Amino acid sequence: MTLITATALRDLLTTEAPVRVLDVRWTLAHPDGQDAFAAGHIPGAQYVDLDSQLSDHSRTGLGRHPLPTGSALQESLRSLGVSDGDTVVVYDDAQAAGSSRAWWTLTAAEVSDVRVLDGGWAAWQADGGENETGTGRTPTPGDVTVTRDDLYDGARRVLTEEQAAHTGGLGVLLDARAPERYRGETEPIDPVAGHIPGAANLPSTAVLDEEGRFLPADQLREVFAGVGVAEGDGDPVSGAYCGSGVSAAVLVAAADSVGINLALFPGSWSQWSQDLVHRSASHTGLD
Repeated sequence: MTLITATALRDLLTTEAPVRVLDVRWTLAHPDGQDAFAAGHIPGAQYVDLDSQLSDHSRTGLGRHPLPTGSALQESLRSLGVSDGDTVVVYDDAQAAGSSRAWWTLTAAEVSDVRVLDGGWAAWQADGGENETGTGRTPTPGDVTVTRDDLYDGARRVLTEEQAAHTGGLGVLLDARAPERYRGETEPIDPVAGHIPGAANLPSTAVLDEEGRFLPADQLREVFAGVGVAEGDGDPVSGAYCGSGVSAAVLVAAADSVGINLALFPGSWSQWSQDLVHRSASHTGLD
């Protein structure tokens, strides 16, 4: 993952370099970020709907946010003005969740030069960045080409359900959700509470500081080492999941920034919990 600071983005936007800024505001409670975007966004940014443009809900059995096809992603990116050779900067306002999922999806599709705004919208405001309101400018259609149509077999490692079940040569499996969801004490959206048996809890917030910025590299390595994940590609592969493959992408992005190759289980708990054949582990000791 390549991070960009708010200051560096402000400087970049004053040059002639081709830059596309994508606003990927999304939360579990408020998945539609268009109102927040209209209230204020980085000048020239385009709003990206994570539910419709970074997911394909026609694909069943793959959780709440199935990956889009490469062709559908290409169509969305072109409509947002993205062209080959552009620097694409993604940001959100919810602890890097939406932007990390966008980063993962675009890089899985081999879109080049995708950067995450470190600290997101809050960092932009704190740095004195300008504020634009409204629905956004209409971009000139782009010409980006996505050559990977199956993002489940794309440029980034994907964890299969079999691997998540520890039957496919899995190393460490990380659950990026809040501790109370991991322990099965609460479940706001999926039909079953608990976690995948054998998974260790590492909330996505553990790799961010109090301002929502990613921790320094040495601290990130310590965090991952604390749950048994070391630098390198890993053999067998380790992976991360959450509710639907969004906040887990924060762990994947953080790991990538320090040379750790974590796989993402895109369907995550929303896929796993739909299959009632699987046993749901919880704080009652089902591991």
